[in-house]
Amino acid sequence: MSTEIDELTVNYEDDDVLLVKELDKEVLSKGAWTTILYKYQQFNKTKKEFGQVQYTIRRYQKRSGQYMPKSKFNISSKAQAEKIIATLNKWISED
Repeated sequence: MSTEIDELTVNYEDDDVLLVKELDKEVLSKGAWTTILYKYQQFNKTKKEFGQVQYTIRRYQKRSGQYMPKSKFNISSKAQAEKIIATLNKWISED
């Protein structure tokens, strides 16, 4: 587990092979509950290459000095990300 926000990542290795590659991240909120938006790619073992860019929102709770993962939402495609952006922009402009 990580003790600092900068150490949090979605990078994932198995048998010394990087299967999830973090491309970027944006900390959306800090504190006892931290929310981070990640941009990443997953490795396709069959094709031996990384796939399309995906996005995930992760929530962490800091307990006893350690960030513990609590929940996640995966945005599986660019089209889904664009729909989320459009909907949020619409709702924000209505307020």
